[in-house]
Amino acid sequence: MTHHLYVHNLHDASFIPGRVDDVNNPRWLDEAEQRAWRSYLQMHGQLLARLNRQLQADSGLSLADYEVLVTLSEVPAGRLRPFELQRGLQWEQSRLSHQLRRMEHRGLVGREGCTDDGRGAFIVLTDAGRRAIEAAAPGHVDAVRRLFFDGLTQDQITMLGQLATQVLDRLGESTEVVP
Repeated sequence: MTHHLYVHNLHDASFIPGRVDDVNNPRWLDEAEQRAWRSYLQMHGQLLARLNRQLQADSGLSLADYEVLVTLSEVPAGRLRPFELQRGLQWEQSRLSHQLRRMEHRGLVGREGCTDDGRGAFIVLTDAGRRAIEAAAPGHVDAVRRLFFDGLTQDQITMLGQLATQVLDRLGESTEVVP
């Protein structure tokens, strides 16, 4: 089997702790796996960058703003506890805190006290936040369609959904902690 030097970088996801035959014999990705993994990472990065630029240009929202606003707009009363929002977005607490602070300053979200827990709060979608997401959504969905779905067949879309579900199921089953 051919090994490329860059494959042996311990910061590369091709090396996953706990997935080795022994400490000195990791299960390196073969060439097809490495090509697929690198292509996925490159596609993901480019797609997110293009979608972020589109949102910024069309609506003044970042992709992170959009994710928060979509999440809040899809729940009753447009409000969630911060830990619920964090869990749904899969973000670190510090990232969420900084993002919410920026969005609060712009009037997109607000905070309301929680009557069940005097120390707790809800993150609330404001009227300005709702207007922003409603204005941004048509351009964003058009960009997602143009950049991603329009280049795929229905069979490829179905397969992509199945692959994503399979990987997400494995991630949900895993108790492995990767530093």
